Amino acid sequence: MKQNVYSVSQINSYIKNMFTQDFLCSSILIKGELSNVKYHGSGHIYFTLKDSGAAISCVMFAGNRSGLDFRMVDGLQVIVGGSIDVYERDGKYQLYARQIEQAGGGALYEQYEKLKKELEEMGMFDACYKQPIPRYVKRLGVVTASTGAAVRDIINVAKRRNPYIEIILYPAIVQGEYAVPSIVEGIRTLDTEGVDVMIVGRGGGSMEDLWAFNSREVAQAVFDCQVPVISAVGHETDTTIIDYVSDLRAPTPSAGAELAVCDMEEVLRRIAQLKRSLADAMLARCARERMRTENFSLKLKTVSPQAIMKEHRMRILSMEEEIVRAMESRLLFKRNELALYAAKLESLSPLAKLKQGYAYVTTSDDTTLTDVNQITPGDTLTIYLRNGSVEAQATRVDRRAE
Repeated sequence: MKQNVYSVSQINSYIKNMFTQDFLCSSILIKGELSNVKYHGSGHIYFTLKDSGAAISCVMFAGNRSGLDFRMVDGLQVIVGGSIDVYERDGKYQLYARQIEQAGGGALYEQYEKLKKELEEMGMFDACYKQPIPRYVKRLGVVTASTGAAVRDIINVAKRRNPYIEIILYPAIVQGEYAVPSIVEGIRTLDTEGVDVMIVGRGGGSMEDLWAFNSREVAQAVFDCQVPVISAVGHETDTTIIDYVSDLRAPTPSAGAELAVCDMEEVLRRIAQLKRSLADAMLARCARERMRTENFSLKLKTVSPQAIMKEHRMRILSMEEEIVRAMESRLLFKRNELALYAAKLESLSPLAKLKQGYAYVTTSDDTTLTDVNQITPGDTLTIYLRNGSVEAQATRVDRRAE
């Protein structure tokens, strides 16, 4: 016999039909604690309704909010009326809320808000009172129940991150009428035991289950504690008074252990990385210093007496060469100048004129004759020619009219 094969859409449609035809699911009232409350910009409200054993996704559309007369917040106990249906596209069932009323937890929530406001006004939440969590913790104090998932998670995470951590557990009562004095005593006891940091918390539960951590006494004990305190109460969505008073809030006990205890493997990796970085930095520094030494050595050579003398010697030789060149140039210039003067003198010399057929005539008293009026007949004259002189006597003087 061949078995039928259905599509995902067919199955989701079939399941949706089952919810629609079920009278209980079409109109139901469910009591639980609010968590993950989100007011969407469209006006819809998305939230989760939970108890100690389970949770269900819920939505209230904007059109059904007219009867909602309070602000929904995480931790509030409510009674939600509506229908359970399947969203076919995702195959997810959820509660479609039509009306929401506060349940008995509403009074607790009012007490919570009142105490929160009072302690805030007293300054107990102020950041100036927060102590830093030590980076490397040797002794970890834990105030929680000796049994349950919370203490196991804290121990497992702490030991995994640092196998050498010393954990001091104060087995406190975390729920019921004796919870408050037990938690207070645990905080005060570990405060005197020399622990480096303290985790105070428990696993998740309803607002009533977590109520001891919303008490004034526990908040005051956390505030007065000289050791840094990490609050680790419930699940991520749970918020208690000591979350505001403590030095650091962890969303869960496991997260508290992670925040309190450093990861030794990461520390060792970091040390190895720093060691490599230090070695690289030292090698780089040595290389830089070696280069600086070489540069200083070169500079020293240039300023040493031998180098200076050599430089001066070279300058003197260069200057000698320049002087010789200058003198030779000057002599050449003067030689050419002398040749020009000699040529000019040669052209102006009387001897040169005599070579051209001219003569030079003086009287007996060596007076140069330049005018015939200086001569009278019978005067003795000396006539100088190119290659000698002749004495003569003037026999006649002819004068030209000027």
